[in-house]
Amino acid sequence: MADHRNGSTQPSNGKASAAGSGYSIDLNAFQSRLKTFYSHWDEHKTDLWGSSDAIAIACPPPSEDLRYLKSTALNLWLLGFEFPETIMVFMKKQIHILCSQKKASILESVKKSAREAVGADLVLHVKPKNDDGTALMDAIFRSIRAQPKSDDHDSSTVGYISREAPEGKLLETWTEKLKNTKFNLIDVATGLSSLFAAKSNEELTSIKRAAYLTTSVMKNFVVTKLENVIDEEKKVSHSTLMEETEKVILEPSKVNCKLKADNVDICYPPIFQSGGEFDLRPSAVSNDELLHYDSASVIICAVGARYKSYCSNIARTFLIDADPLQSRAYGVLLKAHEAVIGSMKPGNKLSAAYQAAVSVVERDAPDLVSYLTKSAGTGIGIEFRESGLNLNAKNEQIIREGMVFNVSIGFQNLQSEKSKSKNRHFSLLLADTVIINKDKTEVVTSMSSKALKDVAYSFNEDEEEERPRTKVDAKGAEPFTKTTLRSDNHEISKEELRRQHQAELARQKNEETARRLAGGGSEAGDNRSSSRTSTELVAYKSINDLPPPREMMIQIDQKNEAVLLPINGSMVPFHVAFIRTVSSQQDTNRNCYVRIIFNVPGTPFSPHDANSMKFPGSIYLKEASFRSKDSRHISEVVQSIKTLRRQVVARESERAERATLVTQEKLQLANNRFKPIRLSDLWIRPAFGGRGRKIPGTLEAHVNGFRYSTTRQDERGDILFGNIKHAFFQPAENEMITLLHFHLHNHIMIGNKKTKDVQFYVEVMDMVQNVGGGKRSAYDPDELEEEQRERDRKNKINVEFQTFVNRVNDLWGQAQFNGLELEFDQPLRELGFPGVPHKSSVFIVPTSACLVELIETPFLVVTLGEIEIVNLERVGLGQKNFDMTIVFKDFKRDVLRIDSIPSTSLDGIKEWLDTTDIKYYESRLNLNWRQILKTITDDPQSFIEGGGWEFLNLEATDSESENSEESDKGYEPSDVEPESDSEDEASDSESLVESEDDDEDEDSEEDSEEEKGKTWEELEREASNADREKGNESDSEEDRKRRKAKSFGKSRGSSLSNSMPKRAKLR
Repeated sequence: MADHRNGSTQPSNGKASAAGSGYSIDLNAFQSRLKTFYSHWDEHKTDLWGSSDAIAIACPPPSEDLRYLKSTALNLWLLGFEFPETIMVFMKKQIHILCSQKKASILESVKKSAREAVGADLVLHVKPKNDDGTALMDAIFRSIRAQPKSDDHDSSTVGYISREAPEGKLLETWTEKLKNTKFNLIDVATGLSSLFAAKSNEELTSIKRAAYLTTSVMKNFVVTKLENVIDEEKKVSHSTLMEETEKVILEPSKVNCKLKADNVDICYPPIFQSGGEFDLRPSAVSNDELLHYDSASVIICAVGARYKSYCSNIARTFLIDADPLQSRAYGVLLKAHEAVIGSMKPGNKLSAAYQAAVSVVERDAPDLVSYLTKSAGTGIGIEFRESGLNLNAKNEQIIREGMVFNVSIGFQNLQSEKSKSKNRHFSLLLADTVIINKDKTEVVTSMSSKALKDVAYSFNEDEEEERPRTKVDAKGAEPFTKTTLRSDNHEISKEELRRQHQAELARQKNEETARRLAGGGSEAGDNRSSSRTSTELVAYKSINDLPPPREMMIQIDQKNEAVLLPINGSMVPFHVAFIRTVSSQQDTNRNCYVRIIFNVPGTPFSPHDANSMKFPGSIYLKEASFRSKDSRHISEVVQSIKTLRRQVVARESERAERATLVTQEKLQLANNRFKPIRLSDLWIRPAFGGRGRKIPGTLEAHVNGFRYSTTRQDERGDILFGNIKHAFFQPAENEMITLLHFHLHNHIMIGNKKTKDVQFYVEVMDMVQNVGGGKRSAYDPDELEEEQRERDRKNKINVEFQTFVNRVNDLWGQAQFNGLELEFDQPLRELGFPGVPHKSSVFIVPTSACLVELIETPFLVVTLGEIEIVNLERVGLGQKNFDMTIVFKDFKRDVLRIDSIPSTSLDGIKEWLDTTDIKYYESRLNLNWRQILKTITDDPQSFIEGGGWEFLNLEATDSESENSEESDKGYEPSDVEPESDSEDEASDSESLVESEDDDEDEDSEEDSEEEKGKTWEELEREASNADREKGNESDSEEDRKRRKAKSFGKSRGSSLSNSMPKRAKLR
């Protein structure tokens, strides 16, 4: 690890900038940190700042070398930029800065802020280009002498950084004149270290983002690269690996890390060491030797990245066919590393952290104490190693909240007698970036596992028999379970590895399900308030409210939403909500009839409500008919009733939907200090209601949520950050739209629609139809130009969306949103597959946390964390397609079935499910999951005792009984008595295998729901017809003969039906 590097100079979102300059200083941050600096100086003037009256910081010229200087760190911390060849002198009432004209124009903006923050006047000394600056330096020295001196000193005390050697003519002149001034010079490096030690929330956010990048590179690139190199037995040097890793850090998109490359840099050149030559010092470098991965090899990898100049670090050790000493030493080192992190709490001494590691090694492996590194890490921030915050046995400084440490500990130069000469000497190293919080210690690089099972690789199959002894020698260390494929005849197949992993997942899943069922974990539901009953809909509260009768004819009272019907000489009012359908017809005598059918409680499509419960013996009017000679009046009455009924039903439906909404906080609009992030000309789904022409709108990110609005006042929708469960960004690739999609925790209203999914999109290509009929040439210049325009438009829109997403991700990275864990996810098209989740075939794509389809409506968003198991149905038997059934952890929730997935996607789906640690099973037929889940929830104990989900294990079931039908039927409920063959043939009610009838039942119910205008006689007649049509499996033999006779003709129906063989029932 290299020693030092200049800080990167990234512009912040400040509020002040020099004219014509791209640099802007954040005045709020400057004021806050200047106050902190002066407060710290006053509070610790004697013990940390050497009673200094002035503090002089000289920043050297820029350098291409990696280096970390306290002068540079102060520039970055205070101003947000590095100001090379600049001298700053801080005094109680003045701040003097000697710099060039360009830098002075930038610093001019902070004069007022400095005066408001600490009451100090900022004095700028502009050095001409060819001047050595001595006259300006003398003016600064005169100001130092003029200010009051500290007690017991004849001359002023000036603090400076003694370890930083002067570079360049300006700093050399300054240092020489400073030493000749008779000032009392004192080193203030300790004071600066203490000042930088506790980080603000903004600084911690930058460190977390740096850690996220560091961990992503280690997990998604370094580990994968090493596995490929070893698996394919490539020859790659350490220095080559270093260069490739550095390029990935500088381009975060290569590891799916959505950070701006301009804000990113390396902390040091990545380190790769193997082959017996190890250096655990921070200044280590990767040599040109080839990566060594023979048996008993050790590979050390260390990666450090910076975000907005703030550092993070991670180091991992990988073991190849480890011998007993290596595995034992690693187990002890891992415990020591965790002991250090566990002891780092506010109020404890730094020496106690190192002593915790020593205690673990002395207890578990006293023979390794002498090999332990003398330090367990250092503080980290703008500087990679913050001096004064070393985790060693002598440092008595107190740990404070907000400090950040690079916890790095290892064993140096261990010796293994059994290994080959090149592997005889080995070292081990572990490092993580740790943030000290008030309540707990946060390891921000924990995403990259350091558990033995994840860093130990086994390749030597000849040593499989020696594994038990290795485990004993390791004193309880975990055995190696991670195996990488090799290109030899003894390799473990990919399918076998997947089978082993799935067996382990099955064990874990059954244990988890048993715990959840024992604790009632499947009891989940939405606490929705019931919709308003018919008793609440009252047309008139008393008879006095009735309108005066004009004549005995049907009247519509729009105000009270009532229909008054003349019955037996009186006008009888009915609320329009009680009317089911109204229709009119005309007979041959030109008489017109109005037929009104009412909603009657207790019928199949009007279940019992409060009325039927309150008046159990009541008689209800089912329908009423009226005759008239005036056809025009009849048409007006029918149309008025239908219009009024449609309005009331729509209003009540919306009211019922709104009654179930969860009350949310109010959107806080951005003010002048925070400009909202905007994305314009977007369409929304679901669209706002209304009959007018649809218009696009603008999406804005405010303080605590998004607001979408159009130019119409009533078209506005708010999405709060706290209500967002998942956020997706899908750029247009093979699709016609680029979109942002939000899947919410709780429903919201968009217009008059209740939804949990809100999408904003732009069409990247115009729908153009060639009406000329002619086929244009592929080489037509106009055609080529049009295609180029479409590509440019698509790229422009994708970039605009990506910029918006990046800015929102930065906003979500702030401290106040840490608990939400929000970040835009992007679908992984290469893992996608076609399927039918609803009614049409769509392309379904996984993301890192979900399975989604965001193009066609209704949208599909499945959270992977909510999935219990996945059952792949209709697999095998020469099928071209199969189905995927997703069972959720909430057993009260219906399963999701994705139909008609091509069999060519089977292996890819299995691999994806396995890598996401989702247990899957296979079956040859579709199962009746409602019956299965009902049986599980009714008797969870029998389900657990019966092996849990293993009843779905097709291989295990087939091996138990090849001739048993239970292998196809699946899990048989224990409380259902076995039925005879005839009973089983006659009824499918208890079968767990779905027949086509189940789908037909659902379809018939949906169709019946839609046919609301039919009479009860018609509905009953259709129901009986449907029952007869579906009786091919459950009706009697006599009914079957009757149907066949109807199809083939009565004359030959009997002979045909008797001669045809009986069709076997599909189970």
